[in-house]
Formats: sequence, C-alpha cells, structure tokens
Amino acid sequence: MTTAVAAPFRFFSLQVVRTRRLGPSLVRVSFAGEDLRHFLSDGCDQSLSLFLPHPGQSEPQVPIELGDGWWQAWRELPDDVRAVMRSYTLRALRRDAYGHTTGIDIDFVLHGVEPGAAAPAGPASRWASRAGTGDRVLLLGPAIADNRAIRFRPPQDTDLVAIWGDDTAVPAVSAILETLPAGTRARVWLEVHDAGDIQDLVTEADAEITWLVREGTRAEGSPMALDAIRAAQLPAAANPYVWIAGESGCVKALRRHFVGERGVDRRRVTFVGYWRQGLSEEQLREQA
Repeated sequence: MTTAVAAPFRFFSLQVVRTRRLGPSLVRVSFAGEDLRHFLSDGCDQSLSLFLPHPGQSEPQVPIELGDGWWQAWRELPDDVRAVMRSYTLRALRRDAYGHTTGIDIDFVLHGVEPGAAAPAGPASRWASRAGTGDRVLLLGPAIADNRAIRFRPPQDTDLVAIWGDDTAVPAVSAILETLPAGTRARVWLEVHDAGDIQDLVTEADAEITWLVREGTRAEGSPMALDAIRAAQLPAAANPYVWIAGESGCVKALRRHFVGERGVDRRRVTFVGYWRQGLSEEQLREQA
C-alpha cells in the first residue's frame, strides 16, 4: 500500500516516542517512523495536517489507499470513525548523518483539559494531553523541502523583521528565531494564555522579544496585541518584513495596522490565520 498522495505532500505513518509538558497550556509531542526518511522541509513555519484517532481506535481512519481520492472518501466516513484532522506547524526535526529525517516535534496548545475549565477540550487537546509512547497518527506533510506550506520568506533586502504570534504560533516563531542570522534586527511579540507558558527562546539575532500574557477576563483574539504593538517604537527600517499568525481576527487587525498605520508595503507582510474565535477547524473548512 502506498502512502503517497501528490507531490509535494504525502502521508507519513508515525508513532509517539515521548511527550514533554512545556507549560500549563503547552505540550511537546515527539514522533518517529520509518516513513520520515521521505520527509523534507527547509521551512521555519512548515504547515502540517495531523490525523488523530478517536478514543478506542488504535490508529486514525483515513482511506489513504485511494490515492488522490482519499479526501472525499475520508469526508464520507461516519463522524465517530473519521480521523480528526488538525493543522499544526512543525516545531523541529532531527536528521541522521545522511540527512534523512528521523524524528519531528509538534507543540500542542491545550484548551479545556484543566479541571473546572470553562469550555470542554477539543479532540486534539484531549489526545495530546493523554498521548503516550507508541500511539499512532498519520501526518500529511512535505516530500519536497521548498513547498507552498512554508510562508516565512523575508526578501533578501530585509533590514527589520517584525513578528507577532499567539499560542498557536509560538512553535513557528521559535523555529524562525532559531534560524535568523546573527545581526538580524527583530522585534517580536508573543501572546500566551498563562505566564507559565513563557519560554526561553534561542536566537543569534538582535531580537527584542515581548511576551504578552492574557488576563483571565480577556478573550482570545482580543486587541491586546494591537494595543501593545501600536504603542511600540520600532527601529527605523527602509525594508521591514512582517510575519503575523494566530487567531484570524487579530491577524487581520494587525495587518491593517502595519500596512495602514505604519506604511509597510503589503507585499512585505505575511499573515496567516491559524484559527478563528468561536469556530472549530471543521467549521472553518466548511466555510472555505
């Protein structure tokens, strides 16, 4: 049975090898699998589609043997059988001496898993909070290193990188910062749910990183980031590049600020809505 779909993406059959709690709302899950030798990515914010099993299933149900017809066949499966699909960004990958990928990390934001949570956890949060060694998943990811699911692409003449991300974008921002060359000027804002989710990020860039912790009464996707960024004094730059990702409403407001209020060329602004307040990923796909 082939797991290939269509270049530059294909399915990868993976198993959990370890988990690590990064904070109250974050857990890192490390995956391995023989298929990963075909996994290729040169991107810092590589997008992935992860398929998870329902409770009681030993593996996610996706009819990958149908090749290009898998999508329609997957959608037609019963709700309690069809694998849960969620979009994530790659946090890290490991390679052997021959350059083959041997393992990858994905960071999960946990919502609703804590006792007394105001809203119940979604299927991905439930799965990640309970994941254990040997648990099986399917990943739809890149088989070509430079692919369209990589969005962080600063022009060569960039003299300032400005970044905003919420909890869901912290993995991508962390990877981006790790790859910025020494001397690169960067101004970064990261918005998280809990002060315990603040991480020590590694970078050789000349980066100023501001962590914004949401208050208990403040809704996610709020103007918190916009207020902070609007008040910030950015270094003078002739050719800035802006990357913003997270809740769609906040992303749109920040894009309007950078383009309309700060005069950044819209072609030098990358914006990605990872999620939308009040909607599940299934509902977002139905609206697409």
